[in-house]
Amino acid sequence: MSQQGDFMVYCAEQYKAVKKLTGRQVAALFSRYRVWEYLYSCFEALHTTGANYIVEDIDLYIQARQPA
Repeated sequence: MSQQGDFMVYCAEQYKAVKKLTGRQVAALFSRYRVWEYLYSCFEALHTTGANYIVEDIDLYIQARQPA
């Protein structure tokens, strides 16, 4: 697997643990809001940050894409 792929799995696992979700729930959420694409495109900036920052960043990304 590529570095980006490994990173996306890491992010999903961190998000799953913090939010107490199942893998299926995380996959559906990430697909619905295109988080996978975001993580892949922002790999260079995000892979040097901590797990807490990544989870918060994903939350902000999802919130920005939800209907008002």
